[in-house]
Amino acid sequence: MHIGVPKEIKNHEYRVGMTPTSVRELVLAGHQVSVQTDCGVGIGRTDDDYRTAGAEITDGPEALFEKCDMIVKVKEPQASERAMLREGQILFTYLHLAPDPEQTRELVDSGAVCIAYETVTGPGGGLPLLAPMSKVAGRMAVQAGAYALEHPHGGLGMLLGGVPGVDPAKVVVIGAGMVGSHATHIAVGMGADVWVLDRNPDVIEKHWEQFGRGTNSVFSTADALEHHVLTADLVIGAVLIPGASAPKLITKDMVKRMKPGAVIVDVAIDQGGCSETSRATTHAEPTYIVDDVVHYCVANMPGGVPRTSTYALNNVTLPHVLALANKGWKKALSDDAHLMAGLNVCHGKVTYEEVAETLGYEFTEASSLLN
Repeated sequence: MHIGVPKEIKNHEYRVGMTPTSVRELVLAGHQVSVQTDCGVGIGRTDDDYRTAGAEITDGPEALFEKCDMIVKVKEPQASERAMLREGQILFTYLHLAPDPEQTRELVDSGAVCIAYETVTGPGGGLPLLAPMSKVAGRMAVQAGAYALEHPHGGLGMLLGGVPGVDPAKVVVIGAGMVGSHATHIAVGMGADVWVLDRNPDVIEKHWEQFGRGTNSVFSTADALEHHVLTADLVIGAVLIPGASAPKLITKDMVKRMKPGAVIVDVAIDQGGCSETSRATTHAEPTYIVDDVVHYCVANMPGGVPRTSTYALNNVTLPHVLALANKGWKKALSDDAHLMAGLNVCHGKVTYEEVAETLGYEFTEASSLLN
């Protein structure tokens, strides 16, 4: 199979779909890999590094999209990239379709086979291709929140961990999953007063086993959520419904009643955000203010640390890329129900139920398209 790795064009996105190490694995398996020139600059890798691994270097995206059977990316294809997709071509990347009707429509129209990292499941449960970026985003969320709390950036003017004799900031983490647990890890390490809310008793129990009295875990009800958001200095939105839009747990009214200078870091923004006042931002302009509350809603947070993020991502995507290349997409998905769960759009059909339901498409079972 001929695999293409384009340079990411989303604002301030420096990750790359495949490292030279991953390229070498595909070449050793007998496949051809084309890489767009300078695609590895953000992770400190040169075109020569990719050539040494066995890749062909392509100047622009047009030739790469035209000749390759599978496109491996990081972020969702932008409009110009979607226009280059063709019938039957495999696209393997993060998609986050539920809050993005325009992207969904154009992928449906393209006829491409679109497999989303974020909905591929794992044998032990969970979302293994989303997990490494959730870990990065969770850790970055606390860094970003601490920065935004500084007075020159619109915040309360608080040091997250305080100092002896002065209270630390109250950090409220909504959701104790992968993002939430990694955000908690950093917030505890920085000395914050950390409160974690979740509705799943098993998740709360696991959180308690991990952090003990280092944090305060709370069963999330409307009352608990309102109380802790209104008394927070920093709120980290870490909720996830796989493949679906994030629930709007923080209302406009709650934001109006929050402390002036408090901060919301909405890590759920890839799925539309968990605050009614959230809108996607970029690393170029990461924050804005609504009702005196600083909002940090960067939709590709791990792109700010592309070297760490790219290698962590490739560790989990490479086996699936090899399976797709070695077997073709139909056989690879037939052999692996977890990879099949990643199929979101195929030959003009929407094959992920939450996306279809959210955006008003007829849902088609992925397995029905494999014959």
